Amino acid sequence: MKKTFAIIPVSRFTHAKTRLSPTLTPLQRENLLKSMLKDVTNALRNLVENIVVISSDEDVLNYVKNLEVIPIKEEGSTDLNGALKQAIKWCSSQADQVLIIPSDVPLIRPEYVAEMLKLGEKNDMVIAPAKGGGTNAMLCPVNGMEMLFGDCSFFEHIKIAESKNLMVKVYDSFYMALDVNTAEDLGEIMLHGSGTEAQKFLSKEGLVVVPIHGKERLQIERREINP
Repeated sequence: MKKTFAIIPVSRFTHAKTRLSPTLTPLQRENLLKSMLKDVTNALRNLVENIVVISSDEDVLNYVKNLEVIPIKEEGSTDLNGALKQAIKWCSSQADQVLIIPSDVPLIRPEYVAEMLKLGEKNDMVIAPAKGGGTNAMLCPVNGMEMLFGDCSFFEHIKIAESKNLMVKVYDSFYMALDVNTAEDLGEIMLHGSGTEAQKFLSKEGLVVVPIHGKERLQIERREINP
């Protein structure tokens, strides 16, 4: 059986989900990211050998120490893919493959992780697309796979894998496809995230979903919370 480490890259708390600034305050955005981090680590725990969090933010690294993960300090000034290369290199002496999961996939569940790992027994790479064409999960060998996370990275990762003659399996899931960038994404958490830390946090903040008939399918409103 292949030995698997999970890698979660995390940006600075102060940079958390800036596109949500019309809906959430900076502190709320930070706490939302912390809640989603808990959801991701909870889904991974007991299914992989170790969970690694890489970040350049000391606040992030200190926070995740309580989540039973291995914190790794990102070295130098690099981008997401550079940070992932550092984390994969760290894992390569101890694992056969890595499962890369962004920190903002709150609808992830242990059964989805288990299914991806099972598919990985017969395939070199298993990849879950994001709804916008990005990559929301990728199981791949520790050697030989290029990191291309970003816009339309799902297609770029498949292209690279096929050029290296890797056997690729697509794990297509509505729930795994959600990464959180807009107010409408928050609505998806409220509708589909029963039991998640992210949904609990948003409910605590008084956010509710209001169906609308317009450009966006969902609208988020804030309700007064009784003390």
